[in-house]
Amino acid sequence: MDLTKHVNNLGREFATLAEAGGEDARALVERLTGALESAIRMALLEALSTAADEITQDLAPGSVELRLHGRDPSFVVTAPPTEPSEVEEPATTAAAPDNEPLITEDGPAARINVRMPEQLKTAIEEAAAKEGRSVNAWLVRAATTSLQRPAGGARPEPRGSGKRGRQHFTGWVR
Repeated sequence: MDLTKHVNNLGREFATLAEAGGEDARALVERLTGALESAIRMALLEALSTAADEITQDLAPGSVELRLHGRDPSFVVTAPPTEPSEVEEPATTAAAPDNEPLITEDGPAARINVRMPEQLKTAIEEAAAKEGRSVNAWLVRAATTSLQRPAGGARPEPRGSGKRGRQHFTGWVR
């Protein structure tokens, strides 16, 4: 999406308004138009980003992302799956441990910044692509699943934990 035509349209509107104010107003608008261009572009990007976030909330588990290519924004839409997957769990609330609130994947969204190693970011992007999800949707699902696991949930023991020769099995048997 090219924002230049929208920014230029606002510049023309300012110039038209300045004509009514006389020569001094026109000169002032000409001086300010260049400086205002970046502010206008940022305001438009923020509006597009907010719109993408709101659409994502309504589209969950699908998503809409705003990406920048140079100075031009573009939208990436990940449609929700048409049929529930056999592997995927429904996006409903799970039983939470005692006295802890239930966590859902819907509801108001909050934004956070996360710093992580480049290799981890690449691995997350690949995992999300394999599931046909956006990175954001994949991270939300992973965090929700992790937090809904019981505190003493079955996790593999780290190698070299000093319990050599001992085998430990958990689970259900029919």
